[in-house]
Amino acid sequence: MVVRSAGILLWRRPSDARPPDVEVLLGHMGGPFWTGKDEAAWSIPKGLYDNTEEPLSAAAREFTEELGVPLPVDIADLRPLGELRQPSGKRLTVWAAEADLDPDAVVPGTFTMEWPPRSGKTAEFPEIDRAAWWPLSVARDKLVKGQRPFLDRLLSPPAGA
Repeated sequence: MVVRSAGILLWRRPSDARPPDVEVLLGHMGGPFWTGKDEAAWSIPKGLYDNTEEPLSAAAREFTEELGVPLPVDIADLRPLGELRQPSGKRLTVWAAEADLDPDAVVPGTFTMEWPPRSGKTAEFPEIDRAAWWPLSVARDKLVKGQRPFLDRLLSPPAGA
């Protein structure tokens, strides 16, 4: 069975930037495995969905669940960036839109897991522990490896343009 995930990559043009300089909004993955890590520890806001849900609807839902804020654009304004197989085997589909969002407004959702391992105890952790805007040149190092090709797709003209 294929595990599927969908997400939304927001981008903006900083006021002092010259094209094609843009920034992207990424979330630092929460939980004990990512504490103290920065390089390759950030992600596009995304989450899992099953075959009862449309990928685009799942991406919008997961954006709101992970960041705790509404999607700042109309779902019809999202541009598809396609699907990529992640190193884990999961299939990730991403859409992008130009929008602004205050990272300080983010109130992340949480997840529960056994912690410490094999302790029989559970703990709750944020899905992401912070969000930030990053220039593309920096975002390449921050983003987990399997998601980096979406940055190249973001700069490509839309199909049919």
